[in-house]
Amino acid sequence: MNTRYTMSVSPDFPPKDIPGWYIFNTWLQKLLGVAIHLELYDSFHAQRTAIRNGEIDLIYANPYDATVLVREQGFQAVVAPVGVSDETLIAVNENSRCRTVEDLHGKLRIACTDDPEVNLIGNILLEPADLDNQQISKTMVDSYVLVAKSLIQGNSDVGFFLKAAYDSFSSIIHDQLRVLISSDIQIIKHALLVGPPLAGKHSLIAEGMLAMPDNEKGKSTLQGMGIQAWEAVSEEDTEFMIDLLDTLQT
Repeated sequence: MNTRYTMSVSPDFPPKDIPGWYIFNTWLQKLLGVAIHLELYDSFHAQRTAIRNGEIDLIYANPYDATVLVREQGFQAVVAPVGVSDETLIAVNENSRCRTVEDLHGKLRIACTDDPEVNLIGNILLEPADLDNQQISKTMVDSYVLVAKSLIQGNSDVGFFLKAAYDSFSSIIHDQLRVLISSDIQIIKHALLVGPPLAGKHSLIAEGMLAMPDNEKGKSTLQGMGIQAWEAVSEEDTEFMIDLLDTLQT
């Protein structure tokens, strides 16, 4: 009986890229000569449950989940998108009187997802406001679209966003929001990771993905995913990123 593997993608990718990931999955199956099922989750919680249950063999993971996958489940990073880092930004409703982080005072309602990396950086970006933690309340929602909706409807004062997700919004949404501040770390990024069942395919996957821009089919597939090209990720690169995240949490 042939083994079928399961691939997933971090839920923070733009919904418009969903068809692109299905096309990529078909491309990857042909490259490896194995059956791969693409399983997409509508929340971080649902995906992390699947990760803990060992239901995922290949994943385009956000940095926080990459930490758990590498250190606790034996996953290996293969490639990351070229020129794309995970930055966090804080936005407010366009009508907000606040123009800088320092303008935030008193009680503060924060809308965010349950992405620990973004929330960690978001909290660091808020530090110049010198807020009292007892006056801060957080509402967690399942997607960045819902974070934006909470701001637009006036249910929250500020929102934490993955910059790439914020940038993917339509002009209609952008016109109703305003960015207060954005991080510029450049080292933290999503990466494609393979689990132990596919460890033997690591080199083949890396070679195939790095060569995608060299042919029209590969270029088209990348374009549908919103990615320009891939770059190799070494074990040292991964460990450095994980150590940086650990440092930021202390």
